[in-house]
Amino acid sequence: MRTRTSAVELSGGTFLMGSERYYADEGPVHERTVGPLRLGTHPVTNTEFAEFVDETDWVTVAERPLPADEYPALTDDERAAGSLVFRPTDGPVDLSDWRAWWEWTPGADWRHPRGPGSSVDDLGDHPVVQVSHEDAAAYARWAGGRLPSEAEWEYAARLGADPTWAFAWGAEARPDGRLMANTWQGAFPYRNVGAEGWVGTSPVGSFPANPAGLVDLIGNVWEWTDSAYDPRHDPSADGPADHCGCGPSSNEHGQSAQHGTAPMRVLKGGSHLCAPEYCLRYRPAARSPQTDDSAATHIGFRVAWDV
Repeated sequence: MRTRTSAVELSGGTFLMGSERYYADEGPVHERTVGPLRLGTHPVTNTEFAEFVDETDWVTVAERPLPADEYPALTDDERAAGSLVFRPTDGPVDLSDWRAWWEWTPGADWRHPRGPGSSVDDLGDHPVVQVSHEDAAAYARWAGGRLPSEAEWEYAARLGADPTWAFAWGAEARPDGRLMANTWQGAFPYRNVGAEGWVGTSPVGSFPANPAGLVDLIGNVWEWTDSAYDPRHDPSADGPADHCGCGPSSNEHGQSAQHGTAPMRVLKGGSHLCAPEYCLRYRPAARSPQTDDSAATHIGFRVAWDV
């Protein structure tokens, strides 16, 4: 089995999943049991993803133009390869419309996360972003693993935590004033003073690890899981999520933020774009849906392996 990233072996067990305190999509609270697994110590980095691409010649979804026969109503420019890029606004805006700060950007991909002219040359130890669910699953298979389920991810994030805690590390977002994860610091979406100096992604492990030694489960980048999206948890299955409005996912017709239609998966963990006044989702119970074909500047992933 190939493993391209360090991992922590977890014994599995039964835990209380979900929350009724913040957003309706996180409930109901229920018991969930997961088996033993190994989980990547940190999200997959740009350096690790580059090794995968070099060996496999993988072309990510964001690098592929949309096929004309599937999207005949779009112009050539609209079918161009690209992805979603976060753009800070000039000042306060209506927080109900994510289009105010997300921009479809031709040429944006994992190598150019903010569009043409940007690069990851100095970001080797940062999480890879601009990857779709398909891209993340392909990397996981190459590494001999898979993407974690939502339940496995939340189990890992809750290790060492009291079930009554809102956050992975305690009852307060900033215990003793200490910043515990890379989240938005300032007024969203126009002023970000940086998390310990980092505006955008930070090198993996820049913030405290949890008791199992896992880093960046909370903040930095949202992480793909392999669980399908549904409006509420199904206590009888590994179930899914409700739309929190924390970023581009789909409109009421199921049209993805990329252009087409695609299934929904659950993202976990929050990101460097999560702010308390807009997206208090940097908690173990928090969840957000995303269409399989979408990629953006705040979404990454980590790998799980069966034991």
